[in-house]
Amino acid sequence: MLIYASTAITLALVFYSIGVWGEKLQGQLKVWHLVVFYLGLVCDTTGTMLMSELAGDVTLLSFHGLTGLLAILLMLFHAVWATVVLVRNDQKARANFHKLSLIVWLIWLIPFVSGAIFGVAF
Repeated sequence: MLIYASTAITLALVFYSIGVWGEKLQGQLKVWHLVVFYLGLVCDTTGTMLMSELAGDVTLLSFHGLTGLLAILLMLFHAVWATVVLVRNDQKARANFHKLSLIVWLIWLIPFVSGAIFGVAF
C-alpha cells in the first residue's frame, strides 16, 4: 500500500505544480489549470487516506497531520475558487489568480516535505 500512497502523493505534487506554475507562466487562469488542480486534490486526498491507514495510531494532532489537513482544505478552497473565477469570467480575477495559487502551493509543500522527512526518519 505504501507504493500506492507514495505514487498518489507524488502525482499530486506533479499535477498541482504543473497547474500552479502553468497558470503563473501563462499569466491567466485557464480551464486546463482547473482540471489539474482537481487532479492534484484527488491524488493528494487519496495518498493521504492511504498513508493514514498505514500510520495507524499516529494522530492528526501532529505537525504533519495538521499541516496536511490545512493543505487539503486550502487545495479544495483553491479549486472551488478557481471554478468560481472561471464561471464568472472576470478577466482581472483570472489574471491575478496566480497570487493565491502560489501561496496555496507553498503551504502545500510544507506537509509534502515534512512527510518525506518524517517518512524517511521512521
